[in-house]
Amino acid sequence: MILNWNEPLADGVQAVYEDADLLVLQKPSGLLCVPGRGPDKQDCLSARAQERWPGALIVHRLDQATSGLVLMARHIDMQRRLSHAFAERQVHKRYQAVVQGLLGPAEQTWHEINLPIAADWERRPLRVIDPALGKPSLTRWRLRAQDLVAGTTHVELEPVTGRTHQLRVHLAAIGHPILGDALYADAATQAQAPRLLLHASHLAFTHPGTGAWLALEWAAEFA
Repeated sequence: MILNWNEPLADGVQAVYEDADLLVLQKPSGLLCVPGRGPDKQDCLSARAQERWPGALIVHRLDQATSGLVLMARHIDMQRRLSHAFAERQVHKRYQAVVQGLLGPAEQTWHEINLPIAADWERRPLRVIDPALGKPSLTRWRLRAQDLVAGTTHVELEPVTGRTHQLRVHLAAIGHPILGDALYADAATQAQAPRLLLHASHLAFTHPGTGAWLALEWAAEFA
């Protein structure tokens, strides 16, 4: 079952799916998922959602610079059940990204990046590849398209594990940083896009309340 609603909420936020138990919202790039420190960081996806759905609770997060689908619970019991589903890797996520360089070899073939990720304590919140201290981290990727003129590649990504900045760190580690990445790309790659070209495009899971299979899609604006 694939649902793709298009209901405006506020300032680029879209309600993709809603029922009595949960929400799936489309977060624009540049918007926090939860409030940050300071009065200038109180506007966020959760605050906007709670204006319309009082009691709505965050279940997982996207980086501020990343756009795409975010799952929220409408009450505490559903938050616990969805959090458990994430912990057990029962929620399937896929992303779209545009990276520097021509990444191959063949379309539709899935490949793996299996590199351990650790916190870079001296440069927090950055993460690094660390064979000694890093946690096992696995990303699957496949080619979507190449731009031979620009020297870039559009890839589909599937994080098997869920480390902080995992997709950004893994792609940078293999020499193909994401365009517009202010944390892990060089200045030239950052300058190739006005935002981070990373988008959470697919979210699929079994609804804990009804048992129905939900699969939500939202195309990237740069796709």
